[in-house]
Amino acid sequence: MRWNHHPPAPDAVAGLARTVGVGPVLAALLLRQGAADAAGAASFLDPSLASLGDPFLLTNLEAAAARLRAAIVAGETVVVLGDYDVDGVTSTALLVGVLRQFGLAPRFIVPRRMEDGYGLSRSAIDRALEGGKPDLFIALDCGTNAHAEVAWLRAAGVDVLIIDHHRSKDAPPVEGLLINPHVHPREGDGAWRHLCTVGLVFKLAHGLLKLLRAENHPVALRLRLRDSLDLVALGTVADLVPLTGENRVFARHGLGILRAAARPGLRALMSVAGVRPEEAIQPADVSFRLGPRINASGRLADAAVAVELLLSSDDTFCYETARQLDTFNRERQDIERLITTEAERLIETRYANEPAIVLHSDAWHPGVVGIVAGRVTRKYHRPCIVLGNENGTAKGSGRSVDGLNLIEVLGTCAAHLGSWGGHPLAVGVALPRENLEAFRAGFTAAVRAATSAGLGEPCLEIAAWLAPEDIGGPLMEELAALHPFGQGNPEPVFGLRGVVLRRPPEVFKEKHLRFTFEDGSGHRHYGVAWQQASRVPPVGVPLELAVELAWNFFNGRKLLQLELLDWRLAG
Repeated sequence: MRWNHHPPAPDAVAGLARTVGVGPVLAALLLRQGAADAAGAASFLDPSLASLGDPFLLTNLEAAAARLRAAIVAGETVVVLGDYDVDGVTSTALLVGVLRQFGLAPRFIVPRRMEDGYGLSRSAIDRALEGGKPDLFIALDCGTNAHAEVAWLRAAGVDVLIIDHHRSKDAPPVEGLLINPHVHPREGDGAWRHLCTVGLVFKLAHGLLKLLRAENHPVALRLRLRDSLDLVALGTVADLVPLTGENRVFARHGLGILRAAARPGLRALMSVAGVRPEEAIQPADVSFRLGPRINASGRLADAAVAVELLLSSDDTFCYETARQLDTFNRERQDIERLITTEAERLIETRYANEPAIVLHSDAWHPGVVGIVAGRVTRKYHRPCIVLGNENGTAKGSGRSVDGLNLIEVLGTCAAHLGSWGGHPLAVGVALPRENLEAFRAGFTAAVRAATSAGLGEPCLEIAAWLAPEDIGGPLMEELAALHPFGQGNPEPVFGLRGVVLRRPPEVFKEKHLRFTFEDGSGHRHYGVAWQQASRVPPVGVPLELAVELAWNFFNGRKLLQLELLDWRLAG
């Protein structure tokens, strides 16, 4: 693995450190984030809710807020359809919860992956309309490309509102109202361009409150929209959108509200997931504990149960449902491990030298293959699409590597696909099984053409070089000001020089390592290396380590722990 380090100019670091009153490490990290002066540093270190922009700057948002206002005034019937991932589930819970406070009783459904497929399908719409034709139909985290389905609803006399953040393959829909910053970009929209759907729903709710507060609506005057930021943070972190701009504001404040655990459903989910609010909640808790349990319901069953969990105030129901999601997640993990083993075997025997990977098996569950694609992509550093079987159709997900836009690649071989869409690094695809070989050839050729110079080896970006003596509580206090870490604000990887291990690292669970070393002042540092038992660093020789730093809470103790990502011999 190659290590890269692009340090800012020393005089810029010294100047910012002096101006802002921070240490040189934090100053260097702020410069890497583009905070080059005191104002930029203050904005990044203290992302206030007051800095959120006027929601009406988003195209169509004022019209959408006015349509919701009209529905509230007239007591209309509303149906909300949200996607089955965390972003869709939290978006649905947020909007339904707000509309309920204004006296509406919106029906909501979530597509069932195995029955309805993805998004705003006719199958999902038919289920949504079983309770009667609504006045207003709202699609969340899907629908941007569902032109035919939107036209069908409009022909039936139903108003349609779509809030989505997926890229469009076609021209914007001509019917219905669409809020999607990627479809309707505006000059100066950098703060909110990369909001996921739950962030856009929050902006819509903000716009609705502005309209109703101007009329002194009593509910609007007392409603605290800030209390919904726990849902916004959950969806924002789980959807891996850049944690910059307004996403950073949402994530910083929302994780704090999540820590308060006022929402019974999230309190129950944190309990079964082993998340302890008193230890501070980090994005990793969302990504690896809370998010997967919400996603598991949509992957294996019906994600509507996760929406009910987030909306419920019944503690008994919440704990029973949270345990059910935990059971789904354990089942998902078992299926995922089996498919990953089979996928890696196929790669090693058939596709070891291919620049791109397309895998398929009728036995694979299409609700789990996206996770497998991510694991395979990381392990082999190649774009990968993994497909299972859904009613005779090859269906699944793809993941890419930095520098390769899957949307652009799939666009060159779309003739072989039945449906597809997503983001540059993550897509969903479906195609007739008889097209598999043609698609595999076209996809591989497109990736080869797009990476003619090669993808290169995986890289570690070293944020700053430290001596072991630099590590301690004061540095951790400064790093805390940069939280939350995520896409667009990655957790800093530090290079350590002058490390000599005096004791052999301890292997545990046959695949991980624990190690310790002393710095020049005799202070002992503790570290762990996940999945690295096959590459144990040597004892008694100078090493350079690439590490992340975090507090580890165990048995009531708080210990600074290094997570080893890579090592090399000094020099």
